[in-house]
Amino acid sequence: MIHDFHTHTYLSDGILSPMELIRTAHVEGYGVIAVTDHVGLEDQERVIKTLLGECRRAMEAWNIVALAGVEITHVPKSLIGEAAQRAKDLGAQIVLVHGETIVEPVEPGSNLAALGSSSVDILAHPGLITEEEASLAAEMGIFLEISTRRGHSLTNGHVAKIGLASGAKLLIDSDAHRPEDLLNMELIRKVAKGAGLSEDEAATLIENNPPELLKRTN
Repeated sequence: MIHDFHTHTYLSDGILSPMELIRTAHVEGYGVIAVTDHVGLEDQERVIKTLLGECRRAMEAWNIVALAGVEITHVPKSLIGEAAQRAKDLGAQIVLVHGETIVEPVEPGSNLAALGSSSVDILAHPGLITEEEASLAAEMGIFLEISTRRGHSLTNGHVAKIGLASGAKLLIDSDAHRPEDLLNMELIRKVAKGAGLSEDEAATLIENNPPELLKRTN
């Protein structure tokens, strides 16, 4: 079963509607998709309300788990905790924070601010994450993302090495903005291998970690 906890629609910078994205993922063999459009603070209500409705209707029609979420993106580090809590209060089932990827000008300290919030589920593409940050992720139960998206994926090997050494849990997500960005099992296995994971480590990432995160949404 394919689990993907990081995708975007035309509610932010993707190209498909939420229903189009969920339907496409269903046809491609997904079991679980989280729709996690970019938000700050003041636009959360509009985005989350729309996604909750669309995800509910999609699940009524098709055999797929569709979760309404957000990716808190380029928010000042001092406001990340507030933004994450607001998203959960508004009903977001999955909260990601846009991590310090090396290909975008994310404010230094964003990783640490995200990892200090109990409302954050995933630190997306965290870039050159430190041992201190990875240890905090393990302590807080926040998943670290291995990304299949071009650019963000440049530090996958580092994230995997530091994350595993610190006891943090890893996920592979697509960060899909277009239908061709969606995952398949062959790609997931190749990305895991490319990140330096052993077969056992990859099996844990693919088979055990996604269901553990999914339990939080029930």
